[in-house]
Amino acid sequence: MAITSANQLELLQTAEAVAREKMIDPGLVVEAMEESLARAAKSRYGSEMDIRVSIDRKTGRATFTRVRTVVEEEELENYQAEMTVDQARQYMENPEIGQQYVEEIPPVDLGRIAAQSAKQVILQKVREAERDRQYEEFKDRAGTIINGVVKREEYGNVIVDVGRGEGVLRRNEKIGRESYRPGDRVRCYIKDVRREVRGPQIFLSRTDPMFMAELFKMEVPEIYEGVIEIKSVARDPGSRAKIAVYTNDGSIDPVGACVGMRGSRVQAVVNELQGEKIDIIPWNEDQPTFLVNALQPAEVSKVVLDEEAGKIEVVVPEEQLSLAIGRRGQNVRLASQLTALDIDIMTEAQDSERRQKEFEEQTKLFMDTLDLDEFFAQLLVSEGFSNLEEVAYVELDELLVIDGVDEGTAEELQTRAREFLEQQAQKAVDRAVELGAEASLLNFEGLTPLMLQALAEDGIKTLEDFATCADWELAGGWTTVDGERVKDDGLLEPFDVSLEEAQDLVMTARVVLGWVDPEELLGTADEDVDGDEAE
Repeated sequence: MAITSANQLELLQTAEAVAREKMIDPGLVVEAMEESLARAAKSRYGSEMDIRVSIDRKTGRATFTRVRTVVEEEELENYQAEMTVDQARQYMENPEIGQQYVEEIPPVDLGRIAAQSAKQVILQKVREAERDRQYEEFKDRAGTIINGVVKREEYGNVIVDVGRGEGVLRRNEKIGRESYRPGDRVRCYIKDVRREVRGPQIFLSRTDPMFMAELFKMEVPEIYEGVIEIKSVARDPGSRAKIAVYTNDGSIDPVGACVGMRGSRVQAVVNELQGEKIDIIPWNEDQPTFLVNALQPAEVSKVVLDEEAGKIEVVVPEEQLSLAIGRRGQNVRLASQLTALDIDIMTEAQDSERRQKEFEEQTKLFMDTLDLDEFFAQLLVSEGFSNLEEVAYVELDELLVIDGVDEGTAEELQTRAREFLEQQAQKAVDRAVELGAEASLLNFEGLTPLMLQALAEDGIKTLEDFATCADWELAGGWTTVDGERVKDDGLLEPFDVSLEEAQDLVMTARVVLGWVDPEELLGTADEDVDGDEAE
């Protein structure tokens, strides 16, 4: 294969044909040809030479040039591609460091091996250009639905022709036991588009919750226009799903709009999802109300929300328990995903038993510590008193409202409660000192004697030890492990220390120790305030 006038135009025609077939810029193909010819020329003239090829975009004429760069004499390494200033004077006037001398060399007559190598370079460059084009086209389409045609199946994964590229529908992204044959049309959700060694990969899904959300967007004009908003989605693919919808327009029923006339809109989505049953839930800003809606069709008697733990207790009638939990826990699991809350369901009998147990424990506490008879202790619990601190430091008037309690009795109750707490506090301090707690920690403001004892028992005996603690180590928290929420017990959690309070205590300790500049903390606090005001 010689680059002669006879086949100069053939280069351009080949480049245009390849570009049309692969739907890429013809200029990229020409650049690949230039690089391949340059590589072939190096194999003929010498790999040390800096040989470049330029193909005229109009005539197709290929020009071969050799480039040599002027360098310092001590930096001269490659004699074929570099030369010193003295050597350069033979070819140019007043040569300078960094200047290049370009001379045209005869075109090469490519042998069979060189021609094959040039072909491989061109194919590689074309593939790279094609991959870049495919990535650029699909990267912004992640999160949308696409229609494709099944090409083949590999190890349970379906390869889908999506127009200018191929997508992969993995086995675990198919609904139930779906099976496809080559030529079948399939609608999928573009879950992710990313570059990989083999080129851009388009990952498709039919089980992703957002696939259902996008289907509703296609079927319900109000969702597409933004009048109705999809707040959250939870799916058990192929079996059941829940979707929460909301609108600010009081004249529109968001649930009814999604269901459609005689269920036409929701039925279109159900058919696409292989008969998946869909519960359309009205979203509510009030979490307990939203949860009651999410647990439909079960009826809920009572809801107790623990916002800090992200946990909620639901009480249902005995006959509604199996309906609330659902088959294999499906209903409560989907409701939990929909509301992002950890749900604990119990019957009214279980709730009553638990409350009775708490009542008995609090009654026993007052009997043992305040030397009261059972009736009087039960009277205190019935009035809402749950611990000694409430009895000791509450306003006297709140004790006087209890039947049979006069001023003298109320004062005696508070005296007993305070004496017991003081004795308990002294014992806790003595125990902390016995365990090795130092004065720096004992005198730190914000820690009660019982807290000091708990810290000392865990090996935290100095203010430095305390300052190195993380807030969640003190206040506790929740972490997600393998999709399950796991409770982390905090050292000071029994004393109702919140995460914010734990943060304040730790940061104060660090300021006292000089680890943190208090002015920096003030600056951060001011920024937070400004940000809140801006919002």
